Amino acid sequence: MIRVEIAKLFRRPRTYVITGLLCALPFVVAVFLATTRIPPPPGQGGAFLSAVLSNGSLYPAAAMALVMPVFLPVSVAVLAGDSVAGEAAQGTLRYLLIRPVGRTRLLVAKLVALIVFVLFAIGAVLLTSFLTGITMFGGEPAAGVAIPADVTSLSGVTITPFGLVLRLLATVAYIVVSMLSVAAIALFLSTITDSGLGAAMGALAVLVTSQVLVTLDAAAAIRPYLPTRYWLAWIDFFRDPVLWRDIERGAGIQLVFLLVLLGAAWANFMTRDISN
Repeated sequence: MIRVEIAKLFRRPRTYVITGLLCALPFVVAVFLATTRIPPPPGQGGAFLSAVLSNGSLYPAAAMALVMPVFLPVSVAVLAGDSVAGEAAQGTLRYLLIRPVGRTRLLVAKLVALIVFVLFAIGAVLLTSFLTGITMFGGEPAAGVAIPADVTSLSGVTITPFGLVLRLLATVAYIVVSMLSVAAIALFLSTITDSGLGAAMGALAVLVTSQVLVTLDAAAAIRPYLPTRYWLAWIDFFRDPVLWRDIERGAGIQLVFLLVLLGAAWANFMTRDISN
């Protein structure tokens, strides 16, 4: 069943369209930066955008900071929201469950397919942004990759290319966990409605509400528990030493949302009346 869902994922043109759009944003930003050579003012613009002007090797990190707040969560919410509700709307969910598959197995297969999509999308963004950065901005010599102090550390230390790869892998792991919590929200909503769009919009409404509350001083008491509060904490991987406080808190919050909502989705799906 997992192979079927993964094959279905890569047979659908929307997978490549969504991934292409995710890769297009960093490319467009890189074109403007390379053409004008004007960095964002201090405290404005995406993380690492000033640093990439002197070191294109850092552009994958800048690209992830660009797609993470909006485009990647929207993509995950759309696919996760359609995973169960879309089958129900098309009338195929009933026929899937007639076969000796089992509801738990089907839900697990849907989740694995979402994980594969997140990894595929992030991998595509990292690869295309690395090639874009090296082509448009150049790279440092093989001896090391310089990280400017105003972006990564107060001391402006230098990390090796191997160290940069490790930080990028840690970033990917953190973002995957964060996006799986988004998928869990949309997947839960997908089990209680027959509208994939409705499930996706519901998940996005939760995320937008969280983003608004994060910036609201009056909501300071609940801010540490909001799902989007620590989305960009992975930037601390690029500091030396790594600042683990927000990373650990963010991973913990995402895992709680993931487990609770997946459990709710499973419980609801197991008792759902499939009549169409």
